[in-house]
Amino acid sequence: MSTSHSPPTSRITSLRSILHHDLPASLVVFLIAIPLSLGIAAASGAPLIAGLVAAVVGGVVAGALGGSPLQVSGPAAGLTVVVAGLVGQFGWAATAGITCAAGLVQILLGVTRIGRLALSLSPAVVHGMLAGIGVTIAVQQLHVVLGGQAQSSLIANLVALPGRLVAHHPHSVLVGVLTVALMLVWPRIPKVKVVPAPLVAVVVVTALAAVWMPEVTRVNLPDRPLQELILPAFPHGTPWAIAAAVLTVALVASVESLLSAVAVDKLHNGKRSNLDRELIGQGAANAISGALGGMPVTGVIVRSSTNVAAGAKSRASAILHGIWIAAFVLAAGAMLELIPMAALAGVLLVTGLRLVQLAHIRTLRRHDELLVYVVTAAGVAVLGLAEGVLIGLALALVRVLYRLSRATVTATEENGEWTVLIRGTLVFLGVSSLIRTLRSIPTGARVRVDLSVDHLDHAAYEAIDDWRRGHIDRGGSVELNRMAFRAALRSTPARRLLPWKPQVIAAPDQRASMLDGIRAFEESADQIRPMLAKLAADGQRPTQLFITCADSRIVPNMITTTGPGDQFCVRNVGNLVPPDGSGSNSVDAAIEYAVEVLGVRSIVVCGHSHCGAAAASLEANAPAGSGLQNWLRHLEPSVRRAVGMPDIVDPATGVKLSPADKLSVANVAVQLSNLRSFACVRKAEAEGRLELIGLWFDIGAAAARLVLEREPYLVRADEELATASRHSAS
Repeated sequence: MSTSHSPPTSRITSLRSILHHDLPASLVVFLIAIPLSLGIAAASGAPLIAGLVAAVVGGVVAGALGGSPLQVSGPAAGLTVVVAGLVGQFGWAATAGITCAAGLVQILLGVTRIGRLALSLSPAVVHGMLAGIGVTIAVQQLHVVLGGQAQSSLIANLVALPGRLVAHHPHSVLVGVLTVALMLVWPRIPKVKVVPAPLVAVVVVTALAAVWMPEVTRVNLPDRPLQELILPAFPHGTPWAIAAAVLTVALVASVESLLSAVAVDKLHNGKRSNLDRELIGQGAANAISGALGGMPVTGVIVRSSTNVAAGAKSRASAILHGIWIAAFVLAAGAMLELIPMAALAGVLLVTGLRLVQLAHIRTLRRHDELLVYVVTAAGVAVLGLAEGVLIGLALALVRVLYRLSRATVTATEENGEWTVLIRGTLVFLGVSSLIRTLRSIPTGARVRVDLSVDHLDHAAYEAIDDWRRGHIDRGGSVELNRMAFRAALRSTPARRLLPWKPQVIAAPDQRASMLDGIRAFEESADQIRPMLAKLAADGQRPTQLFITCADSRIVPNMITTTGPGDQFCVRNVGNLVPPDGSGSNSVDAAIEYAVEVLGVRSIVVCGHSHCGAAAASLEANAPAGSGLQNWLRHLEPSVRRAVGMPDIVDPATGVKLSPADKLSVANVAVQLSNLRSFACVRKAEAEGRLELIGLWFDIGAAAARLVLEREPYLVRADEELATASRHSAS
């Protein structure tokens, strides 16, 4: 009988990765977690030691059991208002008991595999919730910066603020202002921003206060932390109030953790998060943290993004950071008591304001969701978390129903023939308006119905079909696109070539065979046969040459909203354009044919996120002497270019790109330069017949960005193409 063991080389490689990547990253995260955990505990009205307990348990338990390998968990600013309310209502011991029960609810959600439903919340509601929490935290901590105590609500804090401004404590104000200034200025200083700003702010201000401001209020920890933990107790109150408290903690912690896990996945190219397992890990951490008298635990984007930026490769970093916190509290807790409370308040004030992100506001405004965001934020800040979220959800639902009932139906007459235009989403809510319009058409008239809707439910289908039959019976005629009619009823627009449902991605062993796909195409080929027959007779006249990666997740026609005959496409590993004379005959021939024979008006080089070619080049893991290694040599100029470039930030989300994604952006810029090594390209561009466009597609966000050849490198794709192209070429 044989026993399976991991190969020794695999264990050695894993240990080396932990020592070289995860260990240094864990130290960086540990240093930023200490001040944040203390500040969040102070802002929540919880014992300071409870924040440190949550940080330790979140790191070790959630890090070991969770489904997001690079997410770091601990006490989070997003739960500050909730915890403060529970402490005021039930007391701290009962709040710890509620946290423990909420953890069990989270485990149940994860086991039943419905935890991912938390992601179905409207982004406007989620971001509005965080913004309301952020404003509340900032106003609360402003009182502490001024040397006072925070009140129980935003309104009470605002009312008391003028009096606090008059009776402020000068030394506390100085400590708080210095902390805020360092938090804002430090990340802008080149070459030193690797050290976390909260750590720098707290250490510098603590040192200055120890010398010149000995009378400021400081952190007060128990002399014997383990003996003085407040263990959980059963809360006293009505069953409804207790159940509401448990569900509030469980749902808010779950939503924040899952959103953070999804955001962290966009920062690296490693293993994706298992959201159900992550929810189980978060629940276990909350159950244990509550049992030990700690605060609620969630995944925290600040610590998680720091973890990724510091080079972490596995969950070992999160686990180690929790171990370092425990060791520091037990062995050097006296050092923490030197920290002024106003310094922690300054850190939390900046952290709270950063929950109000302008990038989210701009995005929601473009999608007409700003009202939901503002109402949710105001509701959370003024009324409370549960009330504000419920109001936001209700408003979002009302707006959806309103939009569903606002399909555009118009009837116009010209030369005795009536044309009915139906646009939008047509469901039962809009049937009454539809019937009124159709009945306004005279009996016996000739009618053409132009149907272009995203969805048509059965009530609307029957209304149109009943009217059509009745109109024909009364001597009229109706021309109706039956194919579009049936497609709309299936929620499948007729312009799609295949019945592809983007929300369903089958497992590899469940996918249909190529022959099944061909048969499905044959069944729907009538929709595009006239178009392709015309293209076959007239020949191809594409307007663009599209050069992109061979990655299966890139769909050029979908990104550019083009159809058959619009694109001349070249695909290869890494979307490379080797310079003229490099011996890449296939790419050379495609460029020359597209420019000189087809006369394309633009050449697009499209890179993408999570690029395997970029990752292989950075990790140098292609087999030596292989065809892949020989081809990836063409990426070496891009690697050199990426090394010399500053960090690249996504213009819409504000998230810094990972090293592999940064390389793929740099690679697009290099390939644009390589295109100009071809004489035909230079000539056509100089004569104004051709423009070169760099494009970068974020697969996870389904978002396209334009690539420039100098800073800022990435711009939003909804900016003017011609302007961006001139900027790129200059």
